[in-house]
Amino acid sequence: MQDYDERFKNLAKDAPFEANPVIPTMLEGDAPLQFRCHRGVKCWNACCSNIDITLTPYDIVRLKNHLGLSSGEFLQKYTVPYEIDKDGTPGVKLRSVDGGSACQFMVEEGCSVYGDRPTACRYYPVALLSVRRSDEYVDRLSFAKVTEKTCFGHQEPDTQTIDEYRADQGAVEYDEKGRGWRQLILKKKSAGPAVGKPPMISKQLFFMASYDLDRFRAFVISESFNKTYDIPVAEMAELIADDEKLLAFGDRFLRQVLFNEQSITEKDGAYEARVERLKAKAEQIRAEFEANRDQIENEKYCAPPGQPGDCGCGD
Repeated sequence: MQDYDERFKNLAKDAPFEANPVIPTMLEGDAPLQFRCHRGVKCWNACCSNIDITLTPYDIVRLKNHLGLSSGEFLQKYTVPYEIDKDGTPGVKLRSVDGGSACQFMVEEGCSVYGDRPTACRYYPVALLSVRRSDEYVDRLSFAKVTEKTCFGHQEPDTQTIDEYRADQGAVEYDEKGRGWRQLILKKKSAGPAVGKPPMISKQLFFMASYDLDRFRAFVISESFNKTYDIPVAEMAELIADDEKLLAFGDRFLRQVLFNEQSITEKDGAYEARVERLKAKAEQIRAEFEANRDQIENEKYCAPPGQPGDCGCGD
């Protein structure tokens, strides 16, 4: 039998998040899981009273549509930003209630958005370990059990495999919808210093295409985007109408922008036009600097008014 602890040590360096000092025992989907959560269990709602839930792009699509909000409205009201890695890749977590740690969607009866609850909620008490070796093109799923003393669901007599539990909780669909984004995160981490520290514009594009989907849609249908990219009319119609297709397109767009993986056709001359715009911007900055050189030099050498060295210019 394969030594899963050793396998985790070998793969952990390619995991999408910073290394955890506690190395879990990695399990396959056919591992048994004794667990059941229901209203009669003594810890009912306890796990929703102290949350730390990372949201995937697909989580946000499901929740914002459930609530009838735009992605921007949902992000502002229900999330807080954080950094996924040391390079500042933006992530999003679920915001707790004001002045507390409980989930905003928790009610006495349970979860008020249960049918569209996030991936992390569907998996509990199982942790998803999505890893990809540097010589592999797709991620592989492994799992770990999360056992907390405050959770009495582990004492329930129900036993099933992890895969059966995932299917019952609707986690399999969420895994498939989020696969492209997980691979993007894993690829970024495994690339390491090779891709360099991303500039702010790359982080902004990553946030928009991953989380702020309605703003990304407006960007995709904008004149400037369509001057650069050649999107067939039928495909564009799907992107406008279907959040899930737009989400998948966002994964492709980010791969092209961040890793130069070409899958979206650029119009003839688009690259050259982009270079010219950058040159023009650089020339504008240079011209503005030259025009204000004297003022800049004065500000550099003039002392504050009333101080020794004051040249009397009043600045």
